[in-house]
Amino acid sequence: MTGIVNIESSLVQHRQQFPALATKAYFNYGGQGPMPQGAIAAILDGHQQMQSQGPFSSSVNRWATQQMQQARAAIATELKISPATLTLTENVTVGCNIALWGLDWQAGDHILLSDCEHPGVVGIVQEVARRFDLIVSVCPLLDTLNGGDPIGAIAQHLRPTTRLVVLSHILWNTGQVLPLAEIVALCHGHAGQRGLVRVLVDAAQSVGVLPLDLTAIAADFYAFTGHKWLCGPAGVGGLYVAPDALADLRPTFVGWRGITKDAQGNLTGWMPDGQRFEVATSDFPLYGAMSEAIATHHRWGSATDRYRRICQLSGLLWAELANLPRVVCLRTAPPAAGLVSFQVAGGRHAQIVQTLEQQGFLLRTLLYPDCVRACVHYFTLESEIEQLVGAIAAVLR
Repeated sequence: MTGIVNIESSLVQHRQQFPALATKAYFNYGGQGPMPQGAIAAILDGHQQMQSQGPFSSSVNRWATQQMQQARAAIATELKISPATLTLTENVTVGCNIALWGLDWQAGDHILLSDCEHPGVVGIVQEVARRFDLIVSVCPLLDTLNGGDPIGAIAQHLRPTTRLVVLSHILWNTGQVLPLAEIVALCHGHAGQRGLVRVLVDAAQSVGVLPLDLTAIAADFYAFTGHKWLCGPAGVGGLYVAPDALADLRPTFVGWRGITKDAQGNLTGWMPDGQRFEVATSDFPLYGAMSEAIATHHRWGSATDRYRRICQLSGLLWAELANLPRVVCLRTAPPAAGLVSFQVAGGRHAQIVQTLEQQGFLLRTLLYPDCVRACVHYFTLESEIEQLVGAIAAVLR
């Protein structure tokens, strides 16, 4: 009990860095995380510096380059990858667009998609398929949530013409953590007509939650954002491209940050690394904010420490919800990440979430499956969970 009290005490102080947490019980980290004060200050300081020195000047250009380099290095360290393999993007969707539009598609190529993917990614896949006359099929991973075999399900749906498998590391609707390294090994070992079956991962719910080593996982493309579990600013994300997959990917949008030039300014080719997919001017102060957000988390504990705490808290919330009459959690076992999705007998999920928000509890609804999703982070308090469960119980009386 003493250890829990000590953790709670340290977290109360740590949480003071997050202004949004002062007035509400926040359970929407899977949608957008609250920024720490240091990140907010970095944005303001960055803009003030740019305007005082002249927003387009040699000194500001050097500063902007430094901000990007520092953010790239901080993110690369978090993911255990080389900075050279990282493309700075705005969000997950941009990263998925880069990968999906950049492959050399041929008519009849097959894309395998899971049935738990975000509509934004599904929309890209559908348009790419229409444009290049591709075949898309869906693998039912929702059915593997409780005791199923996602590896086996994917294996059954691979075809000789499969070129790309698109799935999430943590499913955004159920919170299921997929055995990604094993799935990648399966796909890479599949004998396809076009060679290696590549894997594109939607990492919206995994970066900032799981202790990650993307080099070891070996996924080809890993698209993520900084504004969710990393609690960074909206507008900064990234795409990891494995070194051996880089040659298969061509830029679709092109800008000065991604090209190389000779002494006369003539275009000579692409940047040799992940920067080739970056386009042009960005909101450069956001990169300093991203670096500061990551540093804030590291000041509390390691990625492993944070993940262990997230699982403890999600397990507590899952158990408390499971004890409520008329509430059924989608998972029949404690979650392996910070997402806890549940259903209420009789539905009314949107009404329940709206009522809870009026009381200061922020959750969200999902359409497939029809449910309520609550997210806990490492700095969520046990007392907040107890208060949320009590509020849900009161709403259901």
